Amino acid sequence: MTASAFSLSLAMPETGFTVTAGEPVIGGLRGASQHFMCAYCMSWLFTRPDGLPGIVNLRATMLDDCAWFAPFVELWTAEKLAWATTGAPHSYPTLPSPEAFPQLIADYTQHGARPR
Repeated sequence: MTASAFSLSLAMPETGFTVTAGEPVIGGLRGASQHFMCAYCMSWLFTRPDGLPGIVNLRATMLDDCAWFAPFVELWTAEKLAWATTGAPHSYPTLPSPEAFPQLIADYTQHGARPR
């Protein structure tokens, strides 16, 4: 969806998410997951992922201040460019198994939510 080596997003509870300006439109891939774009420039803003009710995947760079954000999990590393590194403490060649999520959430709750 971007012309970048990274697709940086912040998974967050839908209850903590509000669009404060503009009216995003559905764009990108038209599947079960809904990708919302800026109606003016069609930049990808956030996703409501299928299979994760109550979660919004927000493009971290859309925050007024994203300096605190540091990657915690990197996905789809099987497709990454050899030189692309994030420093994320957890890494998966595709998606983690559903069984991995409880431990990832516990690790994030304890270690990942702190500013760098």
